[in-house]
Amino acid sequence: MSTGVIIALIVVGVVVVVAAGLFAARTGPRGGRGLRRRFGPEYDRVVARHDGDTKAAEHELSERVRQHGSLKEQELEPAARERYQVRWAGAQEHFVTSPEEAVAEADRLLAGLAKERGFPDGGRYDEQFAALSVHHGPQVDGYRRLHRAAHARPGRAEESRAGTEELRTAMVEARALFEVLLGTERPRGAHRPTDRTAAAERQPDAKGHALKGRLAKGN
Repeated sequence: MSTGVIIALIVVGVVVVVAAGLFAARTGPRGGRGLRRRFGPEYDRVVARHDGDTKAAEHELSERVRQHGSLKEQELEPAARERYQVRWAGAQEHFVTSPEEAVAEADRLLAGLAKERGFPDGGRYDEQFAALSVHHGPQVDGYRRLHRAAHARPGRAEESRAGTEELRTAMVEARALFEVLLGTERPRGAHRPTDRTAAAERQPDAKGHALKGRLAKGN
């Protein structure tokens, strides 16, 4: 075998290795461990939804990565970030008098924010959620709960305490994804609420309980 052929084979080998590396970086981790790392708690939720069928769950998650792994998130302008912060604080304040409307507004905010960051339009919720799960797996369950609460059939005029608690929990858990997309996520315990959020926390809810530790739980 001539030296030229050997060199050509080496070059081809290098090209194949580099291409494989680029493909792996583009599509993300494969296999059970890689999918677990990428999706976090979402991995276990999908396995449970498939009645414990790990192979079926991993096939679904791998398809999500294939379809959305190459998505590039867009940067937010400072003015847009401030606008979303103000509107979220307003939704929290609105929760005091109208929990259902506040949850619906928070759901619209998250869908709009995700779209502005480059994810699919919120009008295609399933597609948007799948894309978000690929890039923010540990935080997406809060969005799922918020969306379900926002689109549930309206309850009785006098909402039960359990219903109000479910709505509150949905908003609290959805805030994690909101902060990640907004770029304001901070270490646990380090967040300092804005003046408007702080004011909302001091207001009593319909049963006279302060919202601090409720809508701003974890701050």
